[in-house]
Amino acid sequence: MTNADASDARDRDGAGRARNARPRDGLGRPLPYGAEGVPRQPEGVVRTPRETVAEAQALLAAGRPFHAHEVFEDAWKSGPRDERALWRGLAQLAVGLTHAARGNAVGGARLLRRGADAVEEWETGQGEDRPYGMDLPGLARWARELAGRVEQGAAPVDARAEAPRLGP
Repeated sequence: MTNADASDARDRDGAGRARNARPRDGLGRPLPYGAEGVPRQPEGVVRTPRETVAEAQALLAAGRPFHAHEVFEDAWKSGPRDERALWRGLAQLAVGLTHAARGNAVGGARLLRRGADAVEEWETGQGEDRPYGMDLPGLARWARELAGRVEQGAAPVDARAEAPRLGP
């Protein structure tokens, strides 16, 4: 197979952009074609901030942090410029939990700390520690505590059991 043949075999959306159509498991890992995966989050959905928080919280509670990260990513890309760092930090927390649940202790701990730093930086810059009912100081504490435990243990964490509460 030539390189041109390989590129033609890639999954593409209606506009011709490369998109992986393989089913995924609850942690976002690709499964073989034909396997039964979990429903994927649609990309590019514009939600209100409270809808974003509610949907992400439901996904986190269901043990699907990869999918919660996609919800936060939509808010990061479509929200007001002054909130993008907040949503990006929350996406990093969710993907950090994803990596920790997949058994990637180094990446999980790194992203959990990066997300904690980002939400704290946003909180300090905005002077707001509870946007849309979220507890940013509590989330930063959760992320740093989990990062420390992830580094100490070799086994993947249970994403459902370790999921944070975004608000009170």
